[in-house]
Amino acid sequence: MIAVSALWSAFCSLLGFLLSIFSKVLLRYKKKKAGGEGDDYHGDIFGSFQDYLPRGYELICKSSALANWFLKDIQRLPQEPIRWWWKSCPHLQTLVQHLLPADRPLELCRDHLQLADGGLVALDWVVGPRQTSRMRRSTNATGNPPLLLVIPNPFGKLTRNIQNLCFQALEKGYYPVIFNRRGQNECPLTTLKLQDFGEPGDLREAVTYIRFRHPSSMLFAVSEGLGSGLLLSYLGECGSSSYLTAVSCISPVFRCQEWFENKLPWLYEWALLLYQKTILSRYFTVLGEILPTEKLFDSQSLQELHEILHCQRKTRKVSWDDYWEQNDPLRDVDEVAVPVLCICSMDDSIRGPPESTLPIELFRTNPYFLLLLTHYGGHCGFLTDAPVAWSHEVTLDYFRSVTEFFRTEEKTKWLANRRNSNMMSRRRRPTLQRRELSAYRDLEEKIFSWKRSYTRVKKK
Repeated sequence: MIAVSALWSAFCSLLGFLLSIFSKVLLRYKKKKAGGEGDDYHGDIFGSFQDYLPRGYELICKSSALANWFLKDIQRLPQEPIRWWWKSCPHLQTLVQHLLPADRPLELCRDHLQLADGGLVALDWVVGPRQTSRMRRSTNATGNPPLLLVIPNPFGKLTRNIQNLCFQALEKGYYPVIFNRRGQNECPLTTLKLQDFGEPGDLREAVTYIRFRHPSSMLFAVSEGLGSGLLLSYLGECGSSSYLTAVSCISPVFRCQEWFENKLPWLYEWALLLYQKTILSRYFTVLGEILPTEKLFDSQSLQELHEILHCQRKTRKVSWDDYWEQNDPLRDVDEVAVPVLCICSMDDSIRGPPESTLPIELFRTNPYFLLLLTHYGGHCGFLTDAPVAWSHEVTLDYFRSVTEFFRTEEKTKWLANRRNSNMMSRRRRPTLQRRELSAYRDLEEKIFSWKRSYTRVKKK
């Protein structure tokens, strides 16, 4: 174990040194580009935000019973020491989590789910490797393990970040299942239909199937990077019928249209574009029936490729703006009825600068959204001295905290109902009964109700 730790530290030191020059060049480019732009509305907030992160992170949300509960719970998390290579080079954290293989390969059991239109999506159930001595007991009152639905990025790659999250969740008693889109991660493309960026129909059918197989298990969901667009679209469209207990989004991208239009630093843009073309090249012949494939594979940017892929089909042509009106992840954000934790870093080189990419007002006004903002972490990085992502620990601890909150509030409600039932069974004067009923109604306003009360702002 000591030898592995030593090799890990040596590797991180070497990779950090090699990437430090690249990091500084990109930082200077961003500063030069930002210098010619006007002040942003949130510029003052983020300019002085370092003073509000004494422990390295800050929870931004609307005050509510759940938010106050989680705020107290998250303060128990230890402040992990971060060495200089993590702080000085967020690109190192990003590349480590996206390029390096996982510590241990996952053992997967695949289900091919046939959809209503004949298409296929793949569900990979994580069944190992297991370490029974470290397995925790299930958090489900029925004794069934809670399910963790994992949404990878839309490029179809199972990154080190996703695989390590599944392994850690498995150790803590969850049953992870990975959702794979049509034609991605060796899932066959059986129809001439590709899933749009924010079209949640396939995910809805997958969730229905998962609930059919495990009707008594709690269902949580976590997404990575751009994969959060699909998950947020699903939450907005389904509302209170999403079947999810809680959701965590690691390094989500909120303003996706602007993300495609502004482009990434050339290294990331080139790598993602090449990877996307490599995946699509498997279906070159069949895609030629609905797409101008030569133009598709000659595209020079992610925006151009995505626009050809989804807006210039022979059977359906739409403008770029109209496409995003139907696929914006936040288009139905007011309908979300599940607590969503978003873990973001200020130095995320993929998402972009926080002052222009994070919808701060959403977290300040919508009680279902919580933002955990950190100084460092890169994009889906959040690595410390140990090869374990801090965001994974926070995500799983958040699910545990939400579960305990629901149980506590339900128990409080049950005790209040029982107390009131005992009081009502006694024969007392009508005035006393009215007084007790009034007190009970006041108590009900303060306790948990799944549909609305737990997000209500507490009165001072």
